[in-house]
Amino acid sequence: MAKRAVRVYVGTRKGSYVAESDLARKKWKVRGPYHAGSDVFHVMPDPRHDGVVYSAVNSVFWGPMLYRSSDHGKKWKEIPTPQMGKKADRPPPSFDVDPRTIVRPIVNLWHIEPGVEREPSTVWVGVDPASLYRSDDSGKSWTAMNGINEHATRAKWNPGAGGLCLHSILVDPRIPGRMYIGISAAGTFRSDDSGEHWRPANKGVRVSFSPDHYPEFGQCVHKISLDAANPSTIYRQDHDGIYVSHDAMDSWKRVGRPLPYDFGFVVTSPASRPGTAYFAPLLPMERMMDQNSLQVYRWTEKGRSWTSLLKPGAFPGSYGTHREGMATDSMDPPGIYLGTNTGDVFLSPDEGRHWSALPYRFPPIHSVEVSLSPPAA
Repeated sequence: MAKRAVRVYVGTRKGSYVAESDLARKKWKVRGPYHAGSDVFHVMPDPRHDGVVYSAVNSVFWGPMLYRSSDHGKKWKEIPTPQMGKKADRPPPSFDVDPRTIVRPIVNLWHIEPGVEREPSTVWVGVDPASLYRSDDSGKSWTAMNGINEHATRAKWNPGAGGLCLHSILVDPRIPGRMYIGISAAGTFRSDDSGEHWRPANKGVRVSFSPDHYPEFGQCVHKISLDAANPSTIYRQDHDGIYVSHDAMDSWKRVGRPLPYDFGFVVTSPASRPGTAYFAPLLPMERMMDQNSLQVYRWTEKGRSWTSLLKPGAFPGSYGTHREGMATDSMDPPGIYLGTNTGDVFLSPDEGRHWSALPYRFPPIHSVEVSLSPPAA
């Protein structure tokens, strides 16, 4: 009988990699690089289909490309990349034109999100400039979701430091049609009709760099994550702090304090620990962890409290993270995986009690995702 495997998919500045272990997660083998030399912003396993993995590849030479694997990332096949806008030439800038007729070339592919179990062939992709695409045939063709791509507020959106990127996509597993997205720097939006129509969902989120500190939209959201037990609870890491919503994004409350800092890029919530989320805050200006030491914090809804998971100095170094850089697995207790811009992947197999590092120095890491092979039939 084949042993069950844990696979960590790592997207980096110079390609993608796969680290494999058994359920003990003590010994690891690393494969790769795949898409060598290209920026891989996201590598996403499909939890509905064992072995299927998608990769968002951005090449300085060949542009943005999507790939699909059916064997856990050993072999990859390029699939179509969404085409932005309508088929119209860009008019001279002095002309008055309907912005919906302008073709906006994709700058980067940012995020890939498989649909829920009831939609076995649906895949979502978020790109820069902030746009959303849906495929209902496993990436063979794509439909532009113009409810957000041509949103009435779009003319007032401004790019964050990483560009005008649609970097987070969450699909509610319980309520058909409900989903959420995060755009830097336009904020979060909610849809209740499978992406056809959207409304801003940022009430209570502060914007320090805007004259209006609590606008309807314009927040620089960095990452969002659904709670495993209650998808109406969403955790949010913003430029201006850490927030939680208990009402499907109708409102937000800041929960960052009393942390020394609540700026950061990553957040994840494990399936086996409802009411729990993990964050890795950074110094706001330096974009590095405090005290030159690795640190991860656990937030619990039950106690509304924070716990630091590493002693200062346990892993000394100048670490930063990118927004896709932390993930949890589905085991109990959950494993936590944190990729850094130094090329290290740190992991805890037991909810943060013990930590180690994968025995491999990767290029600077954009994304970390984890899959667990299903039990034998």
